[in-house]
Amino acid sequence: MGVQKKEASRPKKVPGNLKLKGENFYRDRKKVQYINMLKGGRAKHDSKGNLVKAAPFQSTDATPARIEPNRKWFGNTRVIGQKALDEFREQMSTKINDPYQVLLRRSKLPTSLLHDNTHIGRVNMLQTETFGDTFGPKAQRKRPKLNVEGYEQLVSKITDSEGSYDHKKDANLLANQQSDFTDAARDWYFSAGTSKRIWNELYKVVDSSDVILHVLDARDPEGTRCRHVENYIKTEAPHKNLIYILNKVDLVPTWVTARWVKVLSREHPTLAFHASISRSFGKGSLIQLLRQFTRLHSDKRQISVGLIGYPNTGKSSIINTLRQKKVCNVAPMPGETKVWQYITMTRRIYLIDCPGIVQFSASDTDTDIVLKGSIRTQSLLSPEDYIPEILSRVRKEYIQRQYQIDKWDDAHDFLSELATITGKLNKGGEPNLH
Repeated sequence: MGVQKKEASRPKKVPGNLKLKGENFYRDRKKVQYINMLKGGRAKHDSKGNLVKAAPFQSTDATPARIEPNRKWFGNTRVIGQKALDEFREQMSTKINDPYQVLLRRSKLPTSLLHDNTHIGRVNMLQTETFGDTFGPKAQRKRPKLNVEGYEQLVSKITDSEGSYDHKKDANLLANQQSDFTDAARDWYFSAGTSKRIWNELYKVVDSSDVILHVLDARDPEGTRCRHVENYIKTEAPHKNLIYILNKVDLVPTWVTARWVKVLSREHPTLAFHASISRSFGKGSLIQLLRQFTRLHSDKRQISVGLIGYPNTGKSSIINTLRQKKVCNVAPMPGETKVWQYITMTRRIYLIDCPGIVQFSASDTDTDIVLKGSIRTQSLLSPEDYIPEILSRVRKEYIQRQYQIDKWDDAHDFLSELATITGKLNKGGEPNLH
């Protein structure tokens, strides 16, 4: 080798794309397996499109298989006596309904024996009547089931009902049906949180979670409970742990929080919480509880904790509080979270944020839906219509202390006084009530 400037700048090592004489440039077995793995997963076809070789796990040809023998085939190793079963039922019935008792290793215990699921089959009509009397041209009509013993009792029953009949209250008569007006269509924003996409996101979170935190608003815990989801978890996924998080406890008195925690703890463990990155409440108790669940699920490398609930209950704020920084977008209006998202809390605890869901209930009026906070107030066409309900729910002295208004006659008078105090006036000094 030379020592000149050109020779010194030449690389000492041979580049990888150059093959020297005598070097084995063939691929080894490991490299061939790796290349076949990258090329695999597809079916091979000839030039005419006929299948030559099926893709892995898609072939219809059944290969010979051998089942490993087991001695349990020839012995009654899973038999339990009736007395032992009764004792097991008595002990488990007292423990399984306790919200603070956790059942471990459900697959090792015959928990299905606790419930007697009696299957009522279809009635076989041919066992009671012959085929000729039931089907065919000579079929006879079955005798109807009546709540009377004889013809005289039936006649007296019809006579009594005829005497109490009032044709003015019969809604089926055309004369009583009013056709001069129709019910107005419901505004589109009242269906927020009830779409199929939102519920699909919810079931993704429920299926992926080991522990589910049901976030409730301390101002209306019963109104923000999703009982349909609770029943679904209880029946379809009883192995998942459900916990109530009573959020926004800073907006209600302390005695109200204490009573609601006592009431809700009868069904599931309940924690009072105040979501705040700097000044939080209940954060240590929640983290300690989640660490206990990691010990219970010691067979898993990590556990997933899903947060579900109504919109604007503070699910994303709880995650930011646990992480002590902003990892989820939060807003003072509902519907900020659109899709579910994974957040790493520790190496063994993962948090799943879920969009807010609204459970449809026939008993809920439009006012109830608005006061739950699940609708953006900017979308309301006439927000002043819901003020009378607020004035009827809140004590008068609380409103006087908050808005510095001494007296008012009705909701319209209250809005006029409030607009005058805050300076929201239209042309001519008229108060803006909207």
